[in-house]
Amino acid sequence: MHQLFKLRLNALVNKNAFRLLNSINRGIEKESLRIQPNGRLAQTPHPQHLGSALAHPRITTDYSEALLEFITPVANNMNDSLTCLDEIHRFVYSQLENDELLWVASMPCVLPGEEHIPVAQYGNSNVAKMKTTYRIGLGHRYGRLMQTIAGIHYNFSLPNGFWPLYQDIEKNQDDLTAFKTRSYFSLIRNFRRYFWLLIYLFGSSPAVCHTFLQGRKHQLQPAGKGTLFAPWGTSLRMGNLGYQSDAQASLIVCYNDLETYMKTLSSAIHHPLPEYEKIGVKVNGEYRQLNASLLQIENEFYSSIRPKRTTQSGETPLHALQERGVEYIEVRCIDVAPSQPLGIDPEQIHFLDTFLLFCLVEDSPKTNPDEYYTIQQNQQAIVMQGRAPNLMLSTGSEKKSVKSWGSDLLDKMSDVATLLDQANNTTQYSKALQRQQTKVADPQATPSAQALSMMQEFNNSYFTMAMHYAIQHKQFFLSRPLASDRLDFYEQLAEQSLQKQLDIEASDKLTFDAYLDAYYSQ
Repeated sequence: MHQLFKLRLNALVNKNAFRLLNSINRGIEKESLRIQPNGRLAQTPHPQHLGSALAHPRITTDYSEALLEFITPVANNMNDSLTCLDEIHRFVYSQLENDELLWVASMPCVLPGEEHIPVAQYGNSNVAKMKTTYRIGLGHRYGRLMQTIAGIHYNFSLPNGFWPLYQDIEKNQDDLTAFKTRSYFSLIRNFRRYFWLLIYLFGSSPAVCHTFLQGRKHQLQPAGKGTLFAPWGTSLRMGNLGYQSDAQASLIVCYNDLETYMKTLSSAIHHPLPEYEKIGVKVNGEYRQLNASLLQIENEFYSSIRPKRTTQSGETPLHALQERGVEYIEVRCIDVAPSQPLGIDPEQIHFLDTFLLFCLVEDSPKTNPDEYYTIQQNQQAIVMQGRAPNLMLSTGSEKKSVKSWGSDLLDKMSDVATLLDQANNTTQYSKALQRQQTKVADPQATPSAQALSMMQEFNNSYFTMAMHYAIQHKQFFLSRPLASDRLDFYEQLAEQSLQKQLDIEASDKLTFDAYLDAYYSQ
């Protein structure tokens, strides 16, 4: 165990800073495709009764019009976050029409082909047009099939009172905002070194419906009817079948500090690519993409984790970071768990908190291009071969097996789990850690292995297995209708969001061209 790591943990205890760890701030963003009763992608618009996808604080859409996204508000109590997510599901199911269901997995349902995957629509305002144009651009660049992949984003931040104490431990004299930003970037660097472990422990998408791979090269094997799978795979959405591109493969984003992070991403947003220039930006008066650069906006860089800051109206995420520093981090490598009605459970959250706090406290040296590529190689290996008996990953200085390296990391996290147990007067963090140790010791205990086992019960059909859970989860939510006051609350949110969208549309003063110019001028 590194000496610095031990010193920091001991100092957190000695300064009673660990007491503040019962107020970790969390937010969950969970995506789910709307599907028809036959399991095919819904072709209907975003349901009016759910409110405005542009302005609703808890229910929106992401890439496709059929890809719902549920957002819990920031809360420092895990049960509050899960209760909110449960309520959103119950409300949505009370409003869906045509017997539609929510798909329960990260890799999509039966797809009708590129031309029948509807791009998300947000209205007639400039901000709405920008959101839709961005997604149209993604379709031209990566294909619309990509816009049906779902995931869970986990937002994490430590309470404000933690930071002065931690700054004192670090004997740092910076402005507190600058110190927080530097510390979050340290967390991010370690996260990227070790997030292969999260993919192994929680990846639950080793198979996919064959319709997702129409006309595409792949290394998957046939299973049951209409199903392709990676025998040792973990999370196909985090590999080359997800939002990856040859163009982005050459982009090295530096996480050593905020300045270098902004510089590399800003350059990509203002660096035209010939292949994207061929698509055209505005053709016959219609936008095909926001620009012809490597990235249309910073969010197009599909990373496993992002530094985040709440943005103001019309503000770019990078400008917000530059002005006010990092507010929280967004973990983006979590699959939707098919057998879990909410797609995530308390055990996983307990471990995520442990993992992220470990990444903060552990020594985090600056990174370089060689390590950047090593991280990418480890990611691809764990995605396709994560449960293979002889898989070796690179630590940079040596090769280690998944079992050896994973065990070392989890052993190191045990003191962090104990700290969180003490702060929250529980044993759940240590129990969650023990459960992950079981998975490292036995690959058959992982969700990806369990998913393949579940498929065997359904003639090795990914589709049939996922539909079984989709129907089961629908019954689970519909059997527990919201109390009248909570139903009123969500109905009012929907009505307010529709009015807010109208207000936004009425307030536009610029043409869309001028709006884009002003946006990129930041």
